[in-house]
Amino acid sequence: MDLTHEVMILQLENNRAGILKRMQSDYECFVPHNLKDLKIDCDDDMNRLINRAYLLLGRLDGMAITLPDIDLFVSMYVQKEAVISSQIEGTQASLIDVLQKDRKNKKVKDTEEIVNYIKATNYAFKRLNELPLCMRLIKETHAVLLSKVRGQEKLPGEFRKSQNWIGHAGSTLQNASFVPPAPDEMDICLSDLEKYMHEDSTISNLIKIALIHYQFETIHPFLDGNGRMGRLLIILFLKEQGLIEYPVLYLSYFFKKNRSRYYELLNNVRIKGDFEEWIEFFIEGICEVSEDAIMSIQKIVELKKSDMDQIRLFSKGNMSNLLAVYDYLLKHPFLEAGDVKDLLDLSKPTISKILDNLMELGILELVEEKKRYRQYVYKKYVDILSEGTAL
Repeated sequence: MDLTHEVMILQLENNRAGILKRMQSDYECFVPHNLKDLKIDCDDDMNRLINRAYLLLGRLDGMAITLPDIDLFVSMYVQKEAVISSQIEGTQASLIDVLQKDRKNKKVKDTEEIVNYIKATNYAFKRLNELPLCMRLIKETHAVLLSKVRGQEKLPGEFRKSQNWIGHAGSTLQNASFVPPAPDEMDICLSDLEKYMHEDSTISNLIKIALIHYQFETIHPFLDGNGRMGRLLIILFLKEQGLIEYPVLYLSYFFKKNRSRYYELLNNVRIKGDFEEWIEFFIEGICEVSEDAIMSIQKIVELKKSDMDQIRLFSKGNMSNLLAVYDYLLKHPFLEAGDVKDLLDLSKPTISKILDNLMELGILELVEEKKRYRQYVYKKYVDILSEGTAL
């Protein structure tokens, strides 16, 4: 059972989105209609919103391409997304916990779930070079997502063969707030969804991915991990359609910030057939997170330029050593003296001087100090990356 939101037992006002089907075990499941038959009322306001979203996506992709360390930025952004998407599902870990995961972190289980999300994202993007976006790729990615973490007993990489439902703790199929399609119906729905992903359409791809995400969450094909997979599906579709080149756009932050509204609108589609309000909300999210990502890129580029200029003008230390440690900080913003030793193989006094120099420059801050142990952080950098990831 996936406890994601609380609503009253589903009562349909119309059947634009799907039907309630009575099952032999005396419960009703919701079976969504095939999206290919859906007609969307796309008015002038929606068209303006779509055009704005396309402009922002183009600007974001253009800025990402100009980054000198695009792979580094992408890896950090994937980590940020992994944290927020996992938090939506109840994972109690922040980005700082993940960045400190190798440093005696107490939240090992929670950070392992986030690390799996990062692995799943990287796996899926690589696999897109070999496979189209399809149910096979989704199942393979799901297997990575749930490997050796909470939920590993719930058939990682396999679509469910039993009925699941959403509701309060202790709820049953008879009083659940939402019951997705039964397994036989689910298989048909997934087959239709896979075809819809790739068929030519007259509607915008942004409308299309809003519908795909809704449909996937409504089908709820896994026993666990549906929310995370549904959000990952967004970025994979945008990548396959050529709307983004790098995985630096994620809606999890927007969904987390507007969590109640997100679940309410998904449910309104099922109950009222209100696809248009859901689509507008979804595309507003694309605009907002695109703007946030653009701002983050600008801040990081400016911070890196400013700090490297400071290092080059600094007369008290060895510039090449300082730059080498600074480059390491961009990948690992939490640092100990042992890390510098592994990186440069210098004496303890020299390492201490480098760390003191970087603190004097305002690049490093002391996080923790115990007997024979000090931990430092590149705080200004972490602050930019971790926006929106606090618990």
